[in-house]
Amino acid sequence: MLRILLGLSLLAGGITLAAPETPPPAGPTPSFELPATTRFKLPSGLQITLVPYGAVPKSNVSLVVRLGNVDEPAGQTGLTDLAGKLLLQGTATRSAVQLAESAARLGGALAVNVREDETSLDMDCLGDSTADAVRLVAEVARTPSFPASELPRLRGDLLRQVAIERSQPQPLAEDAFARAIYGSHPYGRVLPVAAEVETFTLEQARQLWTRYAGADRAHLYVVGRFDAATVRAAVEEAFGGWGKVKAPARPKATPRGGKRVLLVDRPGAVQSTVRIGLPVVPPTSPDYIPLVVTDMLLGGNFSSRITANIREKRGYTYSPRSALGLHPGVGTWVEQADVTTKDTAAALREVVAEVERLRKEPPGVEELAGVQRYIGGTFVLRNSDRAGIIGQLRFVDLHGLPADWLRTYVQRVEAVKPGDVTRITRKYLDPSRMTLVVVGDRKVVEDSLKQFGPLKVEAPRQEVRAP
Repeated sequence: MLRILLGLSLLAGGITLAAPETPPPAGPTPSFELPATTRFKLPSGLQITLVPYGAVPKSNVSLVVRLGNVDEPAGQTGLTDLAGKLLLQGTATRSAVQLAESAARLGGALAVNVREDETSLDMDCLGDSTADAVRLVAEVARTPSFPASELPRLRGDLLRQVAIERSQPQPLAEDAFARAIYGSHPYGRVLPVAAEVETFTLEQARQLWTRYAGADRAHLYVVGRFDAATVRAAVEEAFGGWGKVKAPARPKATPRGGKRVLLVDRPGAVQSTVRIGLPVVPPTSPDYIPLVVTDMLLGGNFSSRITANIREKRGYTYSPRSALGLHPGVGTWVEQADVTTKDTAAALREVVAEVERLRKEPPGVEELAGVQRYIGGTFVLRNSDRAGIIGQLRFVDLHGLPADWLRTYVQRVEAVKPGDVTRITRKYLDPSRMTLVVVGDRKVVEDSLKQFGPLKVEAPRQEVRAP
């Protein structure tokens, strides 16, 4: 209060405050330059990438194995997640507690992250402990014990997780959209089924890991401050005897678009959770970078067109966004939002209108430049720590991108022209081919959704069980 009164008295005395200064114009976005990198390959097929980086004496070690939810047979969705949990329960020579203590003594922690296309064993550590961290990660990958005593607890944890996800509209919408786009392919199976999880056995989890986890299906990344010769010797020692595997080929994904509406009934819902999108090109396409820019301009950030319309202008939703969902060789574009139930159809009409507007009129030069600066800046920020660099290297290797892809990313973003955005929108973001998923109250929204395409109603699933 004193500060307010003082300000009023100064103004009353005739003292004027200086006008706020105009901020300086943004400078050019720096290119991403990966430090001198060592890449080599063991005779067994294991690929290794060593990146010296940073001033802090720490390192990140990540062993990425080409095993993900895409490799699960029908009826076993979530089995890879269970196998990942079991990996940390001990090895041939250490218990789970001893594993955690060993990682802590090296200055970090060990984690397993299961994704749709790969699984990673990740560890951060002190720089002078990097070689020992490599050995610890190798031990977990090569000699996991899969203790039977831990199966009931971990399976129960997975069941509880499934129950939570199936009670929330966002996972239900993700699952329904994936099924609509990918059908019976594993990419179309997002949420595990409780009745199936209850039947998972220890042997199934063990066989899944041993079938896919081998030197020829793995890549070890080490980023940070470490002695390269010492780490290389540790890699050759720890992984030298790791054999190859004869894993079956992954099924080919064939995403399908089409104007259709899937309504998942959620009686009494005060909001509708919506997903509207279609298949697009993967990162290997020359159109991918212009598509990234187009996505960001339409809905990919807080100041994008769709967000400004249905959030700021009309108040239908709080935090909508669009995103590109990517797998090797395939991709999707989707706009997602939670909108007030009564405004479901109105919000969707505005989303379609913004897409159609961009199909007809190129964006202004200044608007596009702002989007490009945002993309370039966030890209550089993502590469400003050890984990971020590993994430970028994983992305490049997963999608089979050229060696200079990261280095030239910012320049290619800045090279996109207004006409490119309209061309991309016309070519790929056609509302007449978009699939719409709505999780909401059928009795309120059903009739209004018929304007968006052939409507199919799905009852809420009642199979959720948790111990």
